[in-house]
Amino acid sequence: MSQCAFPEDAGYLKCDMDDASETHEESLGEEAFDTVNSSIVSGESVRFFVHVNLQVQPSQAAESELPDGCGLLHTSRKYLKLKNFEEEIRAHRDLDGFLDRASIILNETATSLDDVLRAMLVRLVHKPDNTESDCNLDLLMAVLFTDAGTPMEGKAVHLLSDTIQGVTATVTGVQYQQSWLCIICTSKSLLKRHVCISRLVRPQNWGENCCEVRFVILVLAPPKMKSTKTATEVGRTFATMFLDITFRQKLLKTRTEEEFKEALVHQRQLLTMMDQGLTPSLKHYSISSIYIPKSHQPLQQKDFFPVGKGIREDFARRFPVYPLDFTDGIIGKNKAVGKFITTTLFLYFACLLPTIAFGSLNDEITYGAIVIRGICDDYDLDFNTFYAWTGLWNSFFLALYALFNFSLIMSLFKRSTEEIIALFISMTFVLDAVKGMVKIFQKYYGTSHGNHNADHISVLSLLGLGTSLNTSFHTALNTSLLANPPELTSVSSRSAEHSSRETAVLSLLIMLGTLWLSYTLYQFKKSPYLHPYMREILSDCALPISVLTFSVISSYGFQEINMSKFRYNPSERLFKIAEMQSLSLGAIGSAMGLGFLLSMLFFIEQNLVAALANAPENRLVKGTAYHWDLLLVAIINTGLSLFGMPWIHAAYPHSPLHVRALAVVEERVENGHIYETIVNVWETRLTTLGASILVGFSLLLLPLPLQWIPKPVLYGLFLYIALTSIDANQLFERMALLLKDQASYPPTHYIRRVPQRKIHYFTGLQVLQLLLLCAFGMSPLPYMKMIFPLIMMVMIPIRYKLLPRIIEAKYLDAMDAEH
Repeated sequence: MSQCAFPEDAGYLKCDMDDASETHEESLGEEAFDTVNSSIVSGESVRFFVHVNLQVQPSQAAESELPDGCGLLHTSRKYLKLKNFEEEIRAHRDLDGFLDRASIILNETATSLDDVLRAMLVRLVHKPDNTESDCNLDLLMAVLFTDAGTPMEGKAVHLLSDTIQGVTATVTGVQYQQSWLCIICTSKSLLKRHVCISRLVRPQNWGENCCEVRFVILVLAPPKMKSTKTATEVGRTFATMFLDITFRQKLLKTRTEEEFKEALVHQRQLLTMMDQGLTPSLKHYSISSIYIPKSHQPLQQKDFFPVGKGIREDFARRFPVYPLDFTDGIIGKNKAVGKFITTTLFLYFACLLPTIAFGSLNDEITYGAIVIRGICDDYDLDFNTFYAWTGLWNSFFLALYALFNFSLIMSLFKRSTEEIIALFISMTFVLDAVKGMVKIFQKYYGTSHGNHNADHISVLSLLGLGTSLNTSFHTALNTSLLANPPELTSVSSRSAEHSSRETAVLSLLIMLGTLWLSYTLYQFKKSPYLHPYMREILSDCALPISVLTFSVISSYGFQEINMSKFRYNPSERLFKIAEMQSLSLGAIGSAMGLGFLLSMLFFIEQNLVAALANAPENRLVKGTAYHWDLLLVAIINTGLSLFGMPWIHAAYPHSPLHVRALAVVEERVENGHIYETIVNVWETRLTTLGASILVGFSLLLLPLPLQWIPKPVLYGLFLYIALTSIDANQLFERMALLLKDQASYPPTHYIRRVPQRKIHYFTGLQVLQLLLLCAFGMSPLPYMKMIFPLIMMVMIPIRYKLLPRIIEAKYLDAMDAEH
């Protein structure tokens, strides 16, 4: 067999394709298919490769023109990582399964490879606990070699199809470990996995790179198996063990099967210790490929001092690259102007339309008044002043958090906790869409319009956050612009609206159509149609295209059907400064309490979204600025509060989706599963600046043409944002595992390192935490929503104190790891 190795860093796969040259039958042999060994190697390391040899026979028409017996041989090699016995749970289970049903041949006298393999298959078939009643030895022997099913009887190339061997990379070339050979095979006739190890009496010469074989490991498995239970994965377990020459020498001295098993168990213990970093003498076995989770250093009081330390560090880190935020992608060889334009349009629609939708929902709930106005009316308080004081206290506490480096607390939020909160926010988008559609059906489909009760209003809604917790993001259009005061809307005008079932059904179709078109275009980059550049443009512009398309269909295609649209009140005056001195000390104290709760919500969501946007898989390189960003939010919201404008902060899922829109993505395949990997991200401020300017100019589009956008289109937008935001949510992926066949499980890091039952336990515990958030965050009771930020903070001790009592800490850390 031809052999060729490639020195690669741990974690990468390398595939090499070799074409065999034409030879005559009389000279056909292994040397005819050999290639020159690679000599470009750095360092001393050990690797092992999978060899796949497939013979392609010439057609009958070509046999008359080619030398008799000539064919093609395809050879493929792939680098495999060493099995990590400390982290990969299947390493121990593979060995335990072999020890329970051990098939060991200690003194095999056969000399040919075919005889050795047939003896091993006979041992497997005739085991007392064998369940393979329909197993055919001849069929299994045939699939082990390249000449399976060949019509050229007696003239085919008889080579092993799939093997694993150990190699040592040196500066002079690649040296194969020729004393052992692992042969792997999959067959549909098998029901479960089988492993057999044969120790030959004398070394056998079976060709190039197999000159002195003493051990043969045969691994058989069905084709449809869980990604961590395939024949390759089982073979990787035993191949990692046989890499150690000391271990192989020990096996040669064993006399009984029990001694052989004890040697295997001892080797497993050594490999586990090596993966823990306790045996530095085994460094040449590629310790660098082993992932060791970093221990978390607990926060101390000194970390929060001196005051402003985090802001200074953030500013020093970000200021040198600040000019590049405006020039990258515009000046230089690599330009991305087109991507910047499409991302700006996406961000504009993603910011503007949810603002309109949430304002419309607030309008329906509160009969056209900003909700906090109800509290002010009850206690005879000036709305603008109370709103301003609440915002000022909020900004004051945010500034304190930034100055005293409180963002360090967010390091206590593990990935699992962040994804629980992120999935909760996505669920609020779905809930708001469902609520809006239910109101439309209640209004138009039934005979009665229903009676809206505005007496029970949540405190978070009173703060102007709308019906969900993520509505404060970039709400450049205040809900006061989108709502009429109750006194401006007459009862007669409300009763004049006719009830039409066509309106309700069409609204449902428009919402689902907006979702379908936007998500189809979003996934269009994965289709084979059109040029890749055009596919990328359509994917980036999925949101504006779908919104404009179904707005036109609804407004012009069905003019005779009255669609539900948001209302606009032009009588409200903008930029009115609040009279700060008009409130009493008691009212100011009440505003301080509301501002404190609001600041906790802003603090958590601002830092949470920043952490998700700066996740390692996004490959951002310009650094973070958590403290500085929080201070800027406080300063900006101070001015907005004085003028009665909506508060802002980073919000999920807009920010991560913005990063995704600016990313260059590649698709990679691992074990039959396709992964999208971010290569790099254009880190620019131009897209957010452009989107903000467009949102400001949108004031000129009121009431028309913005009122031409019907509410169902906005609800479809909610569903689209929720659906695209859960693409990379690991919690949602693990919830989907409960419905999948094990053979379809992706080969993720937690699948390899954590037992399946522990994964499902952890997922169930996360779902319980998610339900806890929903119980408080979506509750109709005002006081339960008041303490929602505290519930989010309680998730920290739940993760660090409660969960380790149920699931081992090492498994929790593995599932919280990035890879």
